Amino acid sequence: MADSPTPTEADVAAFRQLHQRLGDAVEAALHGKRATIDLVLVSVFAEGHVLLEDVPGTGKTTLARAVGQALGGQVRRVQFTPDLLPSDVTGTTVFDPRDGEIRFRPGPVFGHVLLADEINRAAAKTQSSLLEVMQERTVTVDGETHPVPDPFVVIATQNPVDLDGTYRLPEAQLDRFLVRVTLGFPDAEHEIEVLRPGSTAGHVGEVARVTSPDEVAMTIRQLETLHVADLLLRYVRDLGVAVREDPRVRLGASTRGLKALVRCLQVYAAAQGRNYVVPSDVQRLAVPVLAHRTVLTRDAALAGHTPSAVVQDALEAVPPPQPDRA
Repeated sequence: MADSPTPTEADVAAFRQLHQRLGDAVEAALHGKRATIDLVLVSVFAEGHVLLEDVPGTGKTTLARAVGQALGGQVRRVQFTPDLLPSDVTGTTVFDPRDGEIRFRPGPVFGHVLLADEINRAAAKTQSSLLEVMQERTVTVDGETHPVPDPFVVIATQNPVDLDGTYRLPEAQLDRFLVRVTLGFPDAEHEIEVLRPGSTAGHVGEVARVTSPDEVAMTIRQLETLHVADLLLRYVRDLGVAVREDPRVRLGASTRGLKALVRCLQVYAAAQGRNYVVPSDVQRLAVPVLAHRTVLTRDAALAGHTPSAVVQDALEAVPPPQPDRA
């Protein structure tokens, strides 16, 4: 798509309005979490996957289902359990006794939005069944490759507190997620609104359908070429190097991780009504995009350091480009 035209001011204005309408629709079911909703929507239009990590009852599943409803596509849900098989996710070939043919029966990944609920409760072999489809947007079964619908996004949830019967997501799996976000509890005003009888909170069925898969796919292609100045690219690279070279880090974000950050920056800038990226965009998105790709040394983890703090320290250490030069 390198020869595609950059999005015009009209394209950016249209996307900003679309992003606003989608956020309004999802917020009808999930009150008080607009910043998180906007970040998830940015990830969708950056053609990335989302990992929602929080304790039960904070609205992870509601958010995932509401986003799928607002996007207007096919939403599929898989409850991950220890006995779930890879074929339960991707699909399998079956023998049809009516005509003696062997046919492929698609699994739940063949939708526009896949809600992978409690993904860390499945065994490693089942988790790994998502690796190909999350990266390549295809599924290979019995040597035959099947493309999934366009657009395709995985919204996975996991509970970081209850670790009994869970399997830690490996680094290769985490790297497939564009962002990792935490919902947290709503503030007092919004939590009271959720508790009030008659509240629409949690009522996903009432979320309005705002767009269609075709419009989402077209918009994704448009935003791929939004301008990012070379100075901003160097800023992202310097930030990645600072994280990798931190003595507390065993494994920092890869080049693929930094590229994912750039892709996210393009969409975030357009959501703000700009057809260019500014340093504050990097500072807003660096932690949710890079922290889960950062692995600490054992000593650093035991000392209480966190990947988010490491990325934040890198942001403070690396000087951003001057406004008049970016």
